[in-house]
Amino acid sequence: MSTPSRHDEVSTEEAAPSRRAWFGLAVLSAGLGMIVLDGTIVGVALPDIIRDLNMNITDAQWVNSLYAVLLAALLLSTGRLSDRWGRKRLFLVGIVIFIGGSILAAMSDASGPLIAARAVQAVGAALIMPSTLSTVNATFRGKYRATAFGVWGAVISGAAAIGPLAGGALTQWGSWEWIFLVNIPLGAIVFVAAIFTVKETRGGKALPGADVDGALLSAIGFGALVFAVIEGPEIGWWVPKADLHIFGLTWPTTAPISLVPIAFAVAAVALTLFVFWERHRARVRRSALLDLDLFRLPTFSWGNTTAAMVAVGEFAILFVLPLYLINALGLDVMGAGLVLAAMAIGAFVSGAMARHLAARFGSPGTVLIGLGLELIGIIALALTVTGTTPGWAIAIPLVVYGLGLGLASAQLTGTVLRDVPPEVSGQGSATQSTVRQIGSALGTAFAGAALSVSLALTLPASLQKAGLTGKEAETLADTTRQSAGSMISELRAEGVHSQFGNDTARAVQALSDGFADGTRLAMLIASVFLLLGFVGAIRLRISSKREVPVLPAPGGGMSAAEAGAAVGAGAAGDTGAAADTGAAGGAGPQTGAATAQSVPGRSGTD
Repeated sequence: MSTPSRHDEVSTEEAAPSRRAWFGLAVLSAGLGMIVLDGTIVGVALPDIIRDLNMNITDAQWVNSLYAVLLAALLLSTGRLSDRWGRKRLFLVGIVIFIGGSILAAMSDASGPLIAARAVQAVGAALIMPSTLSTVNATFRGKYRATAFGVWGAVISGAAAIGPLAGGALTQWGSWEWIFLVNIPLGAIVFVAAIFTVKETRGGKALPGADVDGALLSAIGFGALVFAVIEGPEIGWWVPKADLHIFGLTWPTTAPISLVPIAFAVAAVALTLFVFWERHRARVRRSALLDLDLFRLPTFSWGNTTAAMVAVGEFAILFVLPLYLINALGLDVMGAGLVLAAMAIGAFVSGAMARHLAARFGSPGTVLIGLGLELIGIIALALTVTGTTPGWAIAIPLVVYGLGLGLASAQLTGTVLRDVPPEVSGQGSATQSTVRQIGSALGTAFAGAALSVSLALTLPASLQKAGLTGKEAETLADTTRQSAGSMISELRAEGVHSQFGNDTARAVQALSDGFADGTRLAMLIASVFLLLGFVGAIRLRISSKREVPVLPAPGGGMSAAEAGAAVGAGAAGDTGAAADTGAAGGAGPQTGAATAQSVPGRSGTD
């Protein structure tokens, strides 16, 4: 193959995209925005769902965690599929599956069908996500790529910001089913528009084979880990304290050991085997899900560690706070949405400022500032929550937390991928997105487990302090814990007609105080993960000043001439693009796009 001339390189890089390309960008952004909206819209409606479907706190955790676990397990695999089969094709298939999952979710009349429907949604989302960013990468060049990512990031940031408000409005003025039904018209519009505006693109030549074993091992490992964390408070961490019914089988309380430590062991074995298997695939020059050599880059390894901790903290807040705002404080879903929107507004504002701060302090320094603000915000939030705190007082530390979240997220993406060679940048971005999804799943799991364990201590103590003791009080405390606080809302609605009669108001206040205490402990535990992220950010800043280690050339990669051309084509737009995409709160994967999109003379289209 001939080496392209400098003239060809410049003309390819600077050629203005067509009007169809810009419309396609809007459609792809809307498709990914629908997934972001679905994630934030569900959280604020969760208390109503728990009450209507008679769910317990474990079921509520699975509604969010199963979605994130499956998405994380499938992202690398579907990214490979999109490179081989066509990104537009998988994007359209993903939209159809996501709409189907949304319909099933809206029709759910129990926790089991709803959790299964969320799994279907996750499969659709896993097909959509890799197709969006990699298509944008393959379509735009140079300065236009930076502009395209700015638009892409702004659309997703807007979707994240309006999610809690939209969820509150749909739930309050309609019903919680509408948070899923709204995806039908949105998805239909995106589907039809994508047919006419999005061009088909594929990745470059890849190594042979499909890493099915790697996909199974990673799914089993992360699934077992999240299962253990979620189910531990309910069925016992070591000795069984409740029967577990799963897939028609029962793990009884008479068993010598709980299923939780077994699940932890399965996770450890599966993830260890996954690492060895991926190394084996690389040695025999077969396609692998994860390029482990990337973790030899200090900025990549420490950056991903930091990103995971940020995701744990963020989703811990998004799981616990709606339950506290609606059940303990008695806010309606619209009011809770307004309070939570303070975090998204802070993130949106600071995301726009991040580039200017990075120019002064550097990207790693900006990440460090962001993590510091997140820590201040979450600790202030933990100290603010009580059974009678007004909503505006909760919103203030959320704005501080959101400012930090925007700064950290906006610069983490570019910093993590800074030293990744252009020929493997697609897999580097996919790996980062997978790490964030794992962090979000663990955030929900850890927050739910911490809340459940905390409530087992704080609710009985609060009732006793209010003078409510005996078997009836013990049952009330346990029911409140199991229902994730929805029992408080039920008692508040029943008033003096409840079983507690004139003591109902006293019981409601005691339960609200106890739930606030449990929320405080859950927030403090989330702050521990953010502290670990802060340490990771310090290490990230130190690593960014060191010499970058040379990675071995990937099998089946570009030639030296192509790699040199790719660096020239990618340098003009990638840095700014990374910062802009990060403003959305995290970049989606651009799996395998680097080969097709960075080499001058290749359109990347069919």
